[in-house]
Amino acid sequence: MKKGFLSQYFEAIAIKRLSSVEVDIHKSNQHEFNGSKPLRNLFGSYRLNEYPVTFLWLGSENEGITEEGHVTWYDAREKHPTRSEWRLYFKSNPVIDWAQEGDLLIVARRPNDQVYLIVVKADSTFENQLLWLFGVIDEISFNFNFQPIEDGHDPKVDFAVRYILEELGIEIQDPDSVLIDTIIEPYIEKGFPTTKEFSIIARNSLNDANPIEYPDLTLVKWMEQEEKLFKRLERYIVQDKINQGFNNAGANDIEDFIKFSLSVHNRRKSRVGYALENHLEEIFIQNDIKHTRGAVTENKSKPDFLFPDISFYKNPDFPVSNLTMLGVKSTCKDRWRQVLSEAARIDTKHLLTLEPGISENQTKEMQSSNLRLVLPKLLHDTYSTAQRSWLINLEEFINLVKDRQMG
Repeated sequence: MKKGFLSQYFEAIAIKRLSSVEVDIHKSNQHEFNGSKPLRNLFGSYRLNEYPVTFLWLGSENEGITEEGHVTWYDAREKHPTRSEWRLYFKSNPVIDWAQEGDLLIVARRPNDQVYLIVVKADSTFENQLLWLFGVIDEISFNFNFQPIEDGHDPKVDFAVRYILEELGIEIQDPDSVLIDTIIEPYIEKGFPTTKEFSIIARNSLNDANPIEYPDLTLVKWMEQEEKLFKRLERYIVQDKINQGFNNAGANDIEDFIKFSLSVHNRRKSRVGYALENHLEEIFIQNDIKHTRGAVTENKSKPDFLFPDISFYKNPDFPVSNLTMLGVKSTCKDRWRQVLSEAARIDTKHLLTLEPGISENQTKEMQSSNLRLVLPKLLHDTYSTAQRSWLINLEEFINLVKDRQMG
């Protein structure tokens, strides 16, 4: 296990496609996988072991089910003098119930002996992301294939790896927590600053960012830093609320708990979008790019950024070829279609996202809808070779806007 690398979170995986006999209750109801050699490499050949497991089903673009339970690794012929028959047994659960033939199955073992059993819809963005995360390049069959992490594909936990691990519900351990605590210390008692102020704090706490020469890297660094600051401050604030308890007039108040948990969830969702827009706007300012953020256009739509600005957009004599629109979504999911109806004068829309490995089905649909995807350069490697020829990075987008601005 190496701190700061994938092996800190996973030891190894066994991966395969699910067959009909494993998911069709009319053909089988066994709730177990045969212990082939790849599974024995993963679990060993011990007499009997029960592992805590997180079952995950990840669907098309914005679907997921999580279930906690246990799996049992055992030899069904333990008492036979010469033969063994290893099996991985699990109880019926919604994750397996949702699985279909051809879906991807990943059985992953963590250093603390916790197991993740992940079912992923075939040809989905989640599938792309997990195959990239674990460095799987061979074609996947209906038989298990074993893949170690530390002695094989063990990437550093950078922005893309962190993103996917957090999608799996895994908390990232930051080694610089002491430094982060010194930055957020003034806000532990008084609570979260405004989103704009928080973004400024994140930028000011970094000295190695250069938004003019390296806009792609700068955007990722600023976003990573703000995410670290936010998660650390959130931990203190949530812990304080837990210590206070969820009660009303001395009685346990379930509504108080639900209300608080929803506020935490909603804050996370809204904050990351505002943070991305805040940092992008600062990069545009630093690069002397004229723009308007959040202007109202036709049918009360509000594109995130218009270039050169809203006054040029509303001027019917200004050439449409010099207008540019940029939508901003930290994750696309199915929401990328929302930008298609914004800024009707502009035929080709641009959308910046931080989501790695979007499926080819989705990017092909984006292309057919005259939508151009903009991603920080370091995320391009999570896409296929065919997709990369169509993607543009932030620096290329800035140069495009500058050329049109000069025109």
